Amino acid sequence: MATFSIGISLLSSNVPKERRKKLLSAEGRRILSLLEGRPLAANDIVKDENGRPFFPDRRADFNISHSGAATAVSLVRSAKLRTGCDIQAVKTRVTTLKIAEFFFSAPERDYISQDIHKTNELKFFEIWTLKECFLKLRGFSVFDMRKAPPFIGGKGPNQGSFVFDAQASIPLSFYVYGLQSDSGEQYVMSVAIEGEEQTRPEIHWFSQSPLPLRSIVEIKAAANPAETVSPKI
Repeated sequence: MATFSIGISLLSSNVPKERRKKLLSAEGRRILSLLEGRPLAANDIVKDENGRPFFPDRRADFNISHSGAATAVSLVRSAKLRTGCDIQAVKTRVTTLKIAEFFFSAPERDYISQDIHKTNELKFFEIWTLKECFLKLRGFSVFDMRKAPPFIGGKGPNQGSFVFDAQASIPLSFYVYGLQSDSGEQYVMSVAIEGEEQTRPEIHWFSQSPLPLRSIVEIKAAANPAETVSPKI
């Protein structure tokens, strides 16, 4: 039976920023080993022609992401499933509006805009992580952002709401989560699972400082985009 696991870890706030990148990368591999239930040797992971890491035996698929002090790993145990994962620290960025103008659809820009001069950063990262986890699922990179479909409906009953606004020939689901600490530190995480054996994710923490986690939305891709979002919002 297929399983879908998400492992999350948070570095200590005492870790200097200059050491974070290396430690976050190591943490991703540690989480993957724990989810797999075995130590991972150097040759247990290879990369395809696009640079996407995978297990050579194809009995499971995984994806790793890190941002700020957080690392997230998604793992599906089935040769017939693929997964994508992206986590982002929610921070105010001066380039947010420019990024949205270049990569987001008009309905997506409307969704994230508080007014003509200001963006809701949390909503921006909901859309951004959905697009990134889809791209990583398919083996693309952030430089292929224009290949990601819209995730806010532009017409019909789902206008202005979450939707996978494209047709899907294979079952495909997305799960979006928000994480926030008592000090106000926020993250958004999106994960995807593609394949016939659809199953809901189980979330596991691998650090001593778990953050409260809430489900923001679940999106089910379908031949008819009007039927893809659950719950309706």
